Amino acid sequence: MSDRLHSEPALVQFSERLTNSAAFGALFREGMDLVEETAAYLDGVGRSEAKVLDRSVSLTYATESMRLTTRLMQLASWLLLHRAVKEGEMTLTQANREKTKVKLSAADPSPEEMLLKLPEQLQILITRSMVLQTKVRRLDISIHAATTTHAPIGNPLVPQLNRLKAAFER
Repeated sequence: MSDRLHSEPALVQFSERLTNSAAFGALFREGMDLVEETAAYLDGVGRSEAKVLDRSVSLTYATESMRLTTRLMQLASWLLLHRAVKEGEMTLTQANREKTKVKLSAADPSPEEMLLKLPEQLQILITRSMVLQTKVRRLDISIHAATTTHAPIGNPLVPQLNRLKAAFER
């Protein structure tokens, strides 16, 4: 019985349950909605707003809209990958291998005084994408926490407690 408590599948099941949680479902919907909203803005109102910006602000607009688009594409990739786990289309182990292609690190933003010159809606979308990225990074740590941390004999809960701790750290 103690061998079963220390086995890896129990840890994987805990991680897979996170992708089946209501929190993941809400995060998925939030991410996909933000992708759609951003695309609509950049193809519509944002394009018009960009045309009337000063040259220096226009360069910041182009840079930040590219960063925003890239960030959202990476987040959407991560979310879709983990939805595939939820739907049983792939295992968490397969997703773990595939997620190495997804970059969840944040690029350094432009100086704040330049960001404040951007159209308000773009500023809001950038902020929302950064908040979403923080949430996804936290969940990623929880789901894919290293399983090399083995519990001391007699306490099989330590790896799972470490995952919970990592989920709530910033």
